[in-house]
Amino acid sequence: MTHTFPELPYAYDALEPYIDAKTMEVHYGKHHRTYYDKFMTSIAGSELETQSLETIFSSISTQPPAVRNNGGGYYNHILYWQCMSPNGGGHPTGMLAEAINTHFGDFDSFKQAFSDAAVNTFGSGFAWLVVVEGRLEIASTSNQDNPLMDVSAVQGQPILALDVWEHAYYISYQNRRPDYIDAWWNVVDWDAVADNFHNALN
Repeated sequence: MTHTFPELPYAYDALEPYIDAKTMEVHYGKHHRTYYDKFMTSIAGSELETQSLETIFSSISTQPPAVRNNGGGYYNHILYWQCMSPNGGGHPTGMLAEAINTHFGDFDSFKQAFSDAAVNTFGSGFAWLVVVEGRLEIASTSNQDNPLMDVSAVQGQPILALDVWEHAYYISYQNRRPDYIDAWWNVVDWDAVADNFHNALN
């Protein structure tokens, strides 16, 4: 198992006007890269170098803060980028849509509940759609924690991630987090989320 820094799956300006190119450049090239570099430094020479992130996170409460914070920042951003696309937006279909309707009533109710969780995340953190024992749950975590970690109040397989740290939106939206969240729905890649959902069930 080797931990590599993935390429951004689209150009910096691909998500405009919803997420601006400068934010993407700094967020991916500076913030995400720094989390990865510091994570690799924090696990250098230890058994963690050959363990999967899922294995590391499953006992993260026993690891130093540098592993928890930087490992989380490394993983969380990978999922965040992967769940967005220039061709995103719209609604989920198929099994994912059925599951959302089953667990939240309908898509609009899910969207509102997820947005509320993101808006109300105090300070810095992430909002998540998580598969927990076959069912869907919405969760939020502080800083760079995630639902794969044994410290998370909701533990399961995350399939959708929304970064609500200020560096994710401040250039375009300043302190208007709700505006950023409203815009973000236009770039959610539901095909990618559906793939994550299927993988989580298998």
